[in-house]
Amino acid sequence: MLGQGRHTALALVSLLLLSLREATPIEVPQDPKIQQDLKQPPTIVKQSVKDYIVDPRDNIIIECEAKGNPVPTFSWRRNGKFFNIGKDPRVTMRKRSGTLEIGFRSGGRPEDYEGEYQCFATNDFGVALSNKILLRVSKAPLWPKEVLEPVVVTEGSPLVLTCNPPPGLPPPFTFWMSSAMNPISQDKRVSTGLNGDLYFSNVVAQDAHTDYSCNARFLFTHTIQQKNPFTLKVLTKEPYNETSYNATDPYGGRKVSESTPTFLSPSGSESSKIVQRDEQLLLECIAAGLPTPTVKWFKKGGDLPGNKVKFQNFNKTLKIISVSEEDAGEYVCMANSHLGSIRHSIFVQVKAAPYWLDKPTDLVLAPDENGRLVCRANGNPKPNIQWLINGQPIDTSPANPSRQVLGDTILFRSVQMGSSAVYQCNASNQHGYLLSNAFVSVLDMPPRMLGPKNQLIKVIENNRTFLDCPFFGSPLPELRWFKNGQGSGLDGGQYRVYINGTLEIKRARTEDEGTYTCVANSILGSAENQVRLEVKAQTRIVRFPEHQSAIRGSTARFNCKVKSDPSLPVTVTWTKDDKALYLGWRLRKDDESLTIPNVNEGDEGTYTCTVKSEIDQDSASARLTVLEEASLNPSLSSALPPDRPDPPIDLDLSDPAARSVRLTWIPGNDHRSVITEFLVQFEEDRWEPGRWQNLSTYPGDLNSVILQLAPFVNYQFRVIAINSVGQSQPSRPSPRYKTSGAAPDVIPRGLRGWGSKKDNMEITWEPLLDLERNGPNLQYNVWWRRKDVGEEWSNVTTEGSKHIIHNTETYVPYEIKVQARNEFGQGPESNVVIGYSGEDKPTDAPTDFRVSKVDSTKANIHWKSVDPNSVQGEFKEYKLYYWRESSIVPGLMVSKENKTKGIYSTTSEPSGILSDLVPYSKYKMFIVVANRHFEGPPSNTVEFSTKEGVPDAPRFFRINRRSFDTIYLEWDKPLEPNGILTGYQLKYQTVNGSRVGRQQLETFLPNMTDFTLRLPDRSTRFKFLLSALTQVGAGEVFAEESPHFTNEDNFTDTTGLGNNTERTVRVTQQPPIRVADLIAGAAYRLRVYSHEFNSISSNYFNFKTQAAYIDQVDIATQGWFIGLMCAIALIILILLIVCFIKRSRGGKYPGGCCVTGFAKYLVRDKKDLPLDSVDHKDQDGSFDYHSDEDNKPLQGSQTSLDGNVKESDDSLVDYGEGGDGQFNEDGSFIGQYTVKKDKDETEGNESSEATSPVNAIYSLA
Repeated sequence: MLGQGRHTALALVSLLLLSLREATPIEVPQDPKIQQDLKQPPTIVKQSVKDYIVDPRDNIIIECEAKGNPVPTFSWRRNGKFFNIGKDPRVTMRKRSGTLEIGFRSGGRPEDYEGEYQCFATNDFGVALSNKILLRVSKAPLWPKEVLEPVVVTEGSPLVLTCNPPPGLPPPFTFWMSSAMNPISQDKRVSTGLNGDLYFSNVVAQDAHTDYSCNARFLFTHTIQQKNPFTLKVLTKEPYNETSYNATDPYGGRKVSESTPTFLSPSGSESSKIVQRDEQLLLECIAAGLPTPTVKWFKKGGDLPGNKVKFQNFNKTLKIISVSEEDAGEYVCMANSHLGSIRHSIFVQVKAAPYWLDKPTDLVLAPDENGRLVCRANGNPKPNIQWLINGQPIDTSPANPSRQVLGDTILFRSVQMGSSAVYQCNASNQHGYLLSNAFVSVLDMPPRMLGPKNQLIKVIENNRTFLDCPFFGSPLPELRWFKNGQGSGLDGGQYRVYINGTLEIKRARTEDEGTYTCVANSILGSAENQVRLEVKAQTRIVRFPEHQSAIRGSTARFNCKVKSDPSLPVTVTWTKDDKALYLGWRLRKDDESLTIPNVNEGDEGTYTCTVKSEIDQDSASARLTVLEEASLNPSLSSALPPDRPDPPIDLDLSDPAARSVRLTWIPGNDHRSVITEFLVQFEEDRWEPGRWQNLSTYPGDLNSVILQLAPFVNYQFRVIAINSVGQSQPSRPSPRYKTSGAAPDVIPRGLRGWGSKKDNMEITWEPLLDLERNGPNLQYNVWWRRKDVGEEWSNVTTEGSKHIIHNTETYVPYEIKVQARNEFGQGPESNVVIGYSGEDKPTDAPTDFRVSKVDSTKANIHWKSVDPNSVQGEFKEYKLYYWRESSIVPGLMVSKENKTKGIYSTTSEPSGILSDLVPYSKYKMFIVVANRHFEGPPSNTVEFSTKEGVPDAPRFFRINRRSFDTIYLEWDKPLEPNGILTGYQLKYQTVNGSRVGRQQLETFLPNMTDFTLRLPDRSTRFKFLLSALTQVGAGEVFAEESPHFTNEDNFTDTTGLGNNTERTVRVTQQPPIRVADLIAGAAYRLRVYSHEFNSISSNYFNFKTQAAYIDQVDIATQGWFIGLMCAIALIILILLIVCFIKRSRGGKYPGGCCVTGFAKYLVRDKKDLPLDSVDHKDQDGSFDYHSDEDNKPLQGSQTSLDGNVKESDDSLVDYGEGGDGQFNEDGSFIGQYTVKKDKDETEGNESSEATSPVNAIYSLA
């Protein structure tokens, strides 16, 4: 048990260390050469908006631009299906872009292309997705034709003229005008509502018109449509005279009955409004009544957000821009007149489409590095996070052991080449979605030097020097510096190498000159660059110009002698009062001085000599003072440079008061620079004795000031004088001065009340600072009382900064305040702050807890909420406890570990979704309500079973090559079958580099866990895809490749799990031991370690097994040789058949002649070889043929091959058509004879071509 605990602890520590070793993502430099060779997945750089409304009169352009290397290719989906652009002549895609252009010159309706579009940018390293672009065509429908009856209303009554504009896309902007296109005058009494209707709080006689017309302006089409006008008739009790109208009495003195305020919009006493975050909130209250009511707005429980609120439409509309969650609540509009008032409450809820908290960013990693992608979003309700890879759900992608998905984070560990991809994070709720692409690029790039080659650096002797060597590579190369190509790397002592490749020489000397080489090495190669360093002497002024006074009319001369490195050219310039000096005809400058003849008042100032080389500079200044002619004997001090002032002297205190005192001093000598200000400092001996602190600064023309002091402090002061050169030394301290005490004048900060137990409340605050005490015996008065119950204040006085109230009720609000006091009195009271007593365990359990819609991995849960008062604290969440009770699969043991999930909901019947369940399992769960410190009693326990799912991958999949022509496959059942296993399916195909063969399928019963595959060839390799099956389908695939052939160099794996993998053999006996089942001629690394403690291990021992004896290849068993022999045998058989057919037609010559002719055809391929003895031609062209047909027909053919043919009495004339038969040069008699006998069949084809066995076959046709 102890060993197991240690093993677990070591595993946890290893996991923690692994997480801490996450590599910093590679920052790829913006060097053009690097960017050109950098292979990266695609990135969307431009796309159309999500809700895309287009003008039907224009062509449609849907933008999609992406970058990547290789250049991406583009495809589109429309309404979730592949959009074949090539089949639609109206649709074109821009070159090297995914932007679609849809033209309508040749006809077509834009409405036919409405729908949801999504762009896919693809290259060899991944697929990037655009947002789903909802394309809609703008619509401006006509107003329906209608006949409007005249509107008759009594004077003083309210009225609403409805607009009801046609629904356009986007919705039109409405306004009211007369037939003469004059706007309807609007004011506090008459106004247009948000819905476009025209509201009259009360009607007056002059409102009677025949042309109240509502107009709708459509933004995209820039058209205005007008509704048929209303005719308004106003009934008056007394005659109306237009001349008697005035604004202060719109009824012209007529008696019109008044009415109390009512609301025309909205109706009822309350309504609700839902608005989305960052949008604008528009609330409207339009009141009716006579006189016209005024409208005011309030927010219940708080103030209106003044910086975001605007009142429009004569205070009838409340507008809040950029709504946030804090703007939710109850808004009240009140309409009042002298007859009364009326209120309407509008309950505003703020919902939010998802918005980014942490958007995933591109990740570039080197092989074997770690990284992470984070995708965090917020919204109301909380958005759901879904990960995709190359546009497909990550759950359905092949398993990747280096990738782990943890909710909103994907962890990558030891990434490998080939795992580059584009990951999409989709955060969505019912109000919208966010989609972000972030690629993970696994980059391997040999080291490269990015800086200029063979750079020359010149530096000043004894200066700190930096030699730059920018480089890049993936994985990050190791960089070392060498001097003059010798010795080991430079680092330490005089040198320091920074991580970016820069070499620091702490103090450059002449012996540091030389050629420095930086070399970057990685497993992929190396690169180097050189920097030549030259150390130069410092450029400096050795004879400075000096301050001087010159009599007007005399000559002044400033020296400036320079010493510099002989190899560096220098320039000397002069300035006066920091401005370029114009020499003109009077001033003279040489290499070592500046001469000013005939000095005048304009020459007075500060002269600066600046000497510059290409790498450094030096400067020196001196002041010229011009004296009058009468000052023939100027004092010595007038020619001296300015200096810091002397410290003030004789500090004196006077005019003492409770919180002030006058400080007077005598300034010291200013040393030819006017004192600009004085700094007064103080020290007190009670709280921080010996520490001088700044009190205040005063202008330099003052030497007596009144100091504002704090009560109950024993001060002493000192003064520092300041001029243009600097500060003086501090003066001697003044006598001490102790201020009298006073009551505190500061309110304690940080007041709060909170409960540490269920029956108490702790009231805490920050104590006053030492200089805020104002007197001895500082104490605090604390008051508290229950909120909203009308009880009296309780109070206590304490010296600390905390007070605990005991025996409180659980979680009730208190009003609290605090005040500081000392021996001299009480300070001001703080504002009242609301605090809460402690929380207790909730008393009620959620009821009617149940599940619905259970599938293989998810279940919907429902319950009825608890009474808020029973929470006995601040409501935090409902916490769901659930565990896997058992698996429905017989005999499968499961862990009953308790899991929890928090759900925040304040509705009366909350619900939620429980995900990540294991298929085909029985679960139990209950739910509790929780406050900040406690959880309540559990609800009823619910049991449910998940449905069957697809199984996990097999537990292991081993491939073992036991002989040269067979592969043995072995696997085990999945750890989680997720249902009843119905079998296994094995897909395999040959692989040869990048080429793969046709895939084959084998299925197995669920009790079969091995398979032997016979190889068609010893060097054939296979790729295997093994998955388990249930009734639902195939599960996760376990993919492996067969091991290398034994003669290949890299074959080191005896288990089939890939190159360089490990095989573990458990050993329980004493050494020596025998390790079997090794591959002949393969290299191995062996170590012995403790199974219980992995840290106890031997070193690795390398060895190689002996090569197996491989017999010589037998040509008789090779396929090519067998095929050749079969072809030759077939040809001979066909020839024999032809010969016997000819013999049956000729009736004279044996089959041996066929063989003779064929043999001659085979051997007669050179023109210089003579014919056989049987092929003699006479001088007249006749041919003599001899055969011993009667006695030895077969031997006759054999002897013809040997050249020994007996004479025969037969001649060609006896069997031919006369004696003039002709033969080809090769003497092929059979073919020629056949042609003669079948003359009727071959007439017209009298070619003299040499007849081969193939020709003989054709002649039969």
